[in-house]
This record gives sequence, C-alpha cells and structure tokens, in this order.
Amino acid sequence: MASCKPLACSVLALFFAASMVSAQLTANFYDKSCPNALNTIKTALGGPTWAVNLGRRDSLTASLDAANNDIPAPTLDLTDLTKSFSNKGLSATDMIALSGGHTIGQARCVNFRNRIYSEANIDTSLATSLKTNCPNKTGDNNISPLDASTPYVFDNFYYKNLLNKKGVLHSDQQLFNGGSADSQTTTYSSNMAKFFTDFSAAMVKMSNISPLTGSSGQIRKNCRTVN
Repeated sequence: MASCKPLACSVLALFFAASMVSAQLTANFYDKSCPNALNTIKTALGGPTWAVNLGRRDSLTASLDAANNDIPAPTLDLTDLTKSFSNKGLSATDMIALSGGHTIGQARCVNFRNRIYSEANIDTSLATSLKTNCPNKTGDNNISPLDASTPYVFDNFYYKNLLNKKGVLHSDQQLFNGGSADSQTTTYSSNMAKFFTDFSAAMVKMSNISPLTGSSGQIRKNCRTVN
C-alpha cells in the first residue's frame, strides 16, 4: 500500500486525530504510512504543538453535502460564524483561535471575488494584488494565499493582516470589523504565544467532536485511505 506524502499526512494526523478509549495504538502507529509527520510539519511550517490522543476512528464514507453544510462558508458574518462553531460545541474564543489556521493555506478566487470587487473594508493594495489572479468573471479555481505576508509559516500574521483590513475572505475580516471579536484578534496580533496556546486547546477540543465508537468506522492503517 502506497504511503502518503509526509506533509499531507502530518496535517491530517495533527488536525484530525482524537480520542477513542478502546483504541489499541502506540505513539509510532503511523510511522510507516506517515513517516516523520511531526518533524515535517514543525520544520516546514513552525507553529504550536499539542498532545494528540490516539485512535480516532474514521468514517468509511464521505459526504460532500455534509461537509458543505457543516463547514462555515467564507461568506458568513460574525454572528453566523459564531453560531456555526457553537453548533459543534465550540465557543467564540475557539472560533477566533481556530480561524488562525488561515495563516497557511490557499483560497479559491470564487470564494473571495465578491470581497475584492465589492467590499469597502479591504486594503486597496491587497485587493489590487488579488485581482491580478482573480478576474471579475473568470478564474474561479485560481488560488491565492490566505496570508499574503507569511503564507508558508504558521504564525500570527493572519491577525496582524486583519488589523490592516487584509483579510482575504469575508469571513476572515469579520474577526476585526467593529464587533465582539476585535479584542481577541488584537490580542493575538501582538501575542503569538497566546494564539498558539488557545489554538492548541481548541484543536484538542475540536478533535473530540462526535467521535465514532464501538464498531463504527475504522482505525486506518494508512492515513489517507480506508483499510
């Protein structure tokens, strides 16, 4: 069975692992399918670490509809973002911290086109730059970094950008737009250690959402495919 690419595996392993009381796993369970996962992500991206409970059971199937319904849309305002996370047992604090994951990653043009062409609370230079890769009518799948300042480093520049109206997604800029999230966003922009601490805690909390138990699902031998 082919092994997965280290970076992809490390993201999966770190972002979606969770607890399962009856699991029989060791700390090196994924060494063969995801070699050097932790070292890879720490070296390539930096950022915080946290204790990952072993043995979360993965579903045998995937649902596009469920994903689209459960994952917050990039067009949501702050109230709906908070509600979306609350529906999963996550607080507003968790939501603001987890949004900091956008310090890395890319967004499709179709998900930020309206923001760069129609919204006023956006830095003019950022909008102009994004328009070069996101025409008004075409290029839906063209991608741009969510954090143009340090796109390949896990740091707190995501929040620094928001203070300067440089959030790429509408939902990003909602975290600093005259609302209840402004204070926490400001704190993270100047205190990376606080962001890392809160992000790690929220990741552990998120990993424990509705785990499969008993005979439901399976513990994968290869992290990117069913057994």
